[in-house]
Amino acid sequence: MSKSGNPTLIIASFFSIYVIWGSTYLLNKIAVTELPPFMLASIRFTTAGVLIFILAKFLGINLAISRKQFLNTVIAGFLFLTFGNGVVVWALRYVDSGFAALEISAQPLIVLLLMRILQGKKIKLMSMIGVILGIIGVYLLVSQKAIINQENSIAGMIMIFMCMLSWAYGSLFVSKADLPSNYFVNTGYQMVTGGILLLLTSFIFGETWTSPMVWSTPVQYTMILLIVFGSIVAFTSFNYLLKVVSPEKVATSTYVNPIIALTLGWYFLNENITVQSMIAAVVLLTGVYFINTKKKLLIFSRFSGRLSKKLK
Repeated sequence: MSKSGNPTLIIASFFSIYVIWGSTYLLNKIAVTELPPFMLASIRFTTAGVLIFILAKFLGINLAISRKQFLNTVIAGFLFLTFGNGVVVWALRYVDSGFAALEISAQPLIVLLLMRILQGKKIKLMSMIGVILGIIGVYLLVSQKAIINQENSIAGMIMIFMCMLSWAYGSLFVSKADLPSNYFVNTGYQMVTGGILLLLTSFIFGETWTSPMVWSTPVQYTMILLIVFGSIVAFTSFNYLLKVVSPEKVATSTYVNPIIALTLGWYFLNENITVQSMIAAVVLLTGVYFINTKKKLLIFSRFSGRLSKKLK
């Protein structure tokens, strides 16, 4: 598959998954304090998917897809939205929004390891250093007593890690799968199918549904932002990028997401940012940088070559 795309669209799409998705941690945290998590996620994605289909019809875009493409969108919708997002929303009841974003910033490590296990891709030296730094960063983050002692915080951490696995595998799956060629249509099907699966999950867990008319004003505005920007704009951008750039590059959104989430959580929700969390962030994101940057690899190889010549 040819990896090519419009440079302007690529830049705009990266802005969407960097900044807009960074703010969704705050928005979900606000909404989940009032709404059941799976209901919240189901309404968000189903509504977004239906709106995408309506807009596509208005623009004259053909919504017809093959049976195989439909099956693949169901799988992707489950990996990214039903499990990958729905469970994160559930976990946000027990962990801070900034903490969740920082833990998820380790996703490129998971992508790299899965590419090694499933695709046999060799892990280069600098990437190995990045993995080690990432593991140290995650340990520093999750080992804080103030966080561990919070009720159900450990369960929240574990489930967020499982969501990272789901997103990482989903990224690899989507990059190779036969999906609708139109990114708008692709996103719509994933949203609707993922939202329906979240609806079933909500019923299985016995969540109580309420009308949007009885929600508080902040939650109503939050849901609008999540549907329009966090779902339609950002997720369409995400699917587009997975087709035109490598999965590792898409995963670099985790550089910016935690910074946005930490800042917004601190400013709007008075979430505490500890010194250890800041150190963990620096170590973890440095590891992610080592994994993804080719420039660093080039500099290191040149340095190694010069050093070996001197030693000779």
